Amino acid sequence: MLEATRCLHCKNPRCVGGCPVNIQIPEFISHIVTGDIDAAAAVIAKDSSLPAVCGRVCPQETQCEGQCILGIKGEPVAIGKLERFVADYQHARPVGERGSAVAIKAVPNGHKVAVIGSGPAGLACAADLAKWGYDVTIFEALHKAGGVLAYGIPEFRLPKDKVLQKEIDEVTGLGVKIETDVIIGRTTDIDDLMENEGFEAVFIGTGAGLPRFMGIPGENLSGVFSANEFLTRNNLMKAYRDDYLTPIHAGKKCCVVGGGNVAMDAARTALRLGADTTIVYRRSEAELPARKEEVHHAKEEGIDFRMLTNPVEILSDENGWVRAMKCIRMELGEPDASGRRSPVPVDGSEFEIECDTVIMALGTSPNPLIAQTTPGLERTRRGGLVADEAGATTRKGIFAGGDAVTGAATVILAMGAGRKAAEAIDAYLKGE
Repeated sequence: MLEATRCLHCKNPRCVGGCPVNIQIPEFISHIVTGDIDAAAAVIAKDSSLPAVCGRVCPQETQCEGQCILGIKGEPVAIGKLERFVADYQHARPVGERGSAVAIKAVPNGHKVAVIGSGPAGLACAADLAKWGYDVTIFEALHKAGGVLAYGIPEFRLPKDKVLQKEIDEVTGLGVKIETDVIIGRTTDIDDLMENEGFEAVFIGTGAGLPRFMGIPGENLSGVFSANEFLTRNNLMKAYRDDYLTPIHAGKKCCVVGGGNVAMDAARTALRLGADTTIVYRRSEAELPARKEEVHHAKEEGIDFRMLTNPVEILSDENGWVRAMKCIRMELGEPDASGRRSPVPVDGSEFEIECDTVIMALGTSPNPLIAQTTPGLERTRRGGLVADEAGATTRKGIFAGGDAVTGAATVILAMGAGRKAAEAIDAYLKGE
């Protein structure tokens, strides 16, 4: 409540514009000041269906807090922590005690919409549509709902039962149905949903789950993982728990290749599994794409950072297991198209880093399965679905958003895309 009093309630609040789902930030903060947490939660709920998640994993420093006037000369208002507080406060109380913050099921309007993928884009789209009376079913390929929130973000950063599942329960409380273990393109396909199951529109929010590799010698050795596989085994399949028999190999010495948030998550996970962990990144620390907060935590926990270093080969022992990673030192040259200085190899600077596990955290691409099994859906050069700003694809009645369109991005941007698509689906089904 004391932190909330720092908000200046600007006439033109830049923080709202900095939020991809446009939460009315000064309004919810003003309710915290007066102690009316129900009212604060109700304000957030108008625009976000995952406040406890976003309060933990959003890059607030580049979004809402990055726009805060107080941040120009000092510390911005801790908007993310305040959002997290409101959500956690609500989740700790029985539904009957939450007053105006409880969403009420809408009167059915008779229209059915299918949502493919239960990640942040799918959940946000489904929640908005349900609030407007649509009969919404989410189809999830894995055995647990949540998408990247469930399989990609470690338990220590996003508790699954205490936080994520409660947010998903809020969405299903609106009347949204979730069917797990349904792989669209294999179990069934979009044409079948629309022609035989009575769905009048479809939203594709399948994320970007196809891992990238470097294409260097030795990437097929035992002990080399994609960050996707490593984190999925650890998170969704609970390999971090002694009472689960999910196999996972963190090794004694682990190298994580990459510098994004996923690399930090993989490294901090390997550390917790007992590995002496090193992050290898080809640029300098100033160019690290991960949040400063995540880099700070990784260093604080004892993870070693080898900057301006790039792998060129993964070396094998006599049994086909990783024994070391051959690297070359880099130096920064001229800026590339993104504005970051391009790394250039230093001739003759090769050296080895001893390790028995390598995790490749180099980004991901959208899975091509749905596009391959749905006639009329076009893809971009990078594998994403072609969609306009509202989420409409190249096929009538089919919409898409989030990482399935843009490639790997943030949770809140995916939610924003899901909400835009929900508005477009609503307009489409009303004939507008």
